[in-house]
Amino acid sequence: MDRAALAAFLRRRREALQPEDIGLPAGARRRAAGLRREEVAALAAMSTDYYTRLEQQRGPQPSEQMLASLARALRLTGGERDYLFQIAGRNAPSSVSAATHVAPALLRVLDRLDDTPALILSNLGETLVQNRMAEALFGDKSGYTGLARSEIYRWFTDPSERLRYPKDDRDRQSRVQVANLRAAYGSMGPQSRAGELVRALQKASAEFAELWERHEVAKRFQDHKTLIHPQLGAIELDCQVLFTEDHSQALLVLTAPRRSEGYEKLQLLGVLGHERFPADARPS
Repeated sequence: MDRAALAAFLRRRREALQPEDIGLPAGARRRAAGLRREEVAALAAMSTDYYTRLEQQRGPQPSEQMLASLARALRLTGGERDYLFQIAGRNAPSSVSAATHVAPALLRVLDRLDDTPALILSNLGETLVQNRMAEALFGDKSGYTGLARSEIYRWFTDPSERLRYPKDDRDRQSRVQVANLRAAYGSMGPQSRAGELVRALQKASAEFAELWERHEVAKRFQDHKTLIHPQLGAIELDCQVLFTEDHSQALLVLTAPRRSEGYEKLQLLGVLGHERFPADARPS
């Protein structure tokens, strides 16, 4: 671990970011350029004291998980992320962890979206980051681990995952999920994480196995859809998507026309905040 290089790199990257780069108001009283240490710490889900010690060459060696959080908080490119790992004395990210490093260009767009649900997904349906409105609509997806990080896996193994869609749309959603995974499988190969996901789902779900044999392929996110919220009921939304150049990640933005019922419900959603599906109030 090169403490001096790590401290200098973190400080320079922090100073290079402006509040508006991460969706924060600039404010009137900023004595120094860039973000404050406490702002970076909050973005990386760590204590300000811990982050400060890293910049002062006093902190313990960060874990790989902590470094990944710092890379995301500081909006690092892939090369910058690898450098961060190396000077911290860790191996460069594996293909698995590198694939979940959020593209800075998508993050810059997401940072500016506060009044409508928006989230960034990997091509395996893993929620990499979501704004507060997406949390309110879909719930917090950050706690899943292993194969369950993929919404495709959860769709076919966890019945509660389907509750946010009307009954008459669930068969179509099943086909969409499989077609999206087929596209990822084609680009990543059978020995990839996509292949691992396919093999696990073929064993876990007869429905998936049957749909997989249809060989339908699609990279479909743009859609007009109805989602079910436990308190607000059905919400009609338009889904727009922005892909990275290699199509490995996608930013999904859900909107509704002004003065529509869906728009009014989104306004209420912003007030309600995150709500879980109560066990006795889940829609059927």
